[in-house]
Amino acid sequence: MRLLFVGDIIGGVGRDCLQRALPAHPADFVIVNGENTAAGFGLTPKLFAELRELGADVVTSGNHIWNRKDIFPLLQANEERLLRPANLPKKAYGRGWTVVEKQGVRVAVINLLGRVFMEPCDSPFDAADRILAELRGQADLTLIDFHAEASAEKGALAWHCDGRVTAVVGTHTHVQTADERRLPRGTAFITDVGMTGPRDSIIGVKPDLALHKMVTGMPVRFEVAGGPCLFNALLLECDPATGTVTKLERLNENYAEQKL
Repeated sequence: MRLLFVGDIIGGVGRDCLQRALPAHPADFVIVNGENTAAGFGLTPKLFAELRELGADVVTSGNHIWNRKDIFPLLQANEERLLRPANLPKKAYGRGWTVVEKQGVRVAVINLLGRVFMEPCDSPFDAADRILAELRGQADLTLIDFHAEASAEKGALAWHCDGRVTAVVGTHTHVQTADERRLPRGTAFITDVGMTGPRDSIIGVKPDLALHKMVTGMPVRFEVAGGPCLFNALLLECDPATGTVTKLERLNENYAEQKL
């Protein structure tokens, strides 16, 4: 099975790029991090439906999933194709993991949030252990989206889960790392898959706005940049019989600005 994980979609530029890039990389199962889809912050039901129509089998998220309150009812309904981090308090809306069967293969997707340089949350290591125990015998392939800031924390979770999951994919920094590999017990790992959003930006934001905040220390309302787009993703060829990756390819592609 060919499994494609697409880095954080940034606003309309990212959505347009996703639409153009997916046909060039046919996959049997597509996972998209959608927490920055709505103008760079959050996700709406309409945009969730758009991501699904474009081909996303599961949409993961992170610390910005709460930015748009109109997504709350969808999370409260425990929509099985939309995830929020599993290591949030039990009373938080939504689900942190799911199992979707496609082409006879059961794919489990787990969403976790880091604790280093992030808002307080429960241990992602304990959450991973608990969920993997619940999943035993229910999935052929298992992928974790670890939405975290610190590279060391992402690597630690990958090593913690090595041999127990198909892949651990880091998200959140919007900067793709070039360290994709298979760990000793077979789990595929990349520290950060990157973003699908405007190339000429500061992690998706208009440079002048990000610079103004950093130079002056004054609050600024961020806006998604325009121009050419980056498509960042990780393509995994997986063996459902063993639950392991046989081939992995990091994708880092440029798409010209779309004139609408």
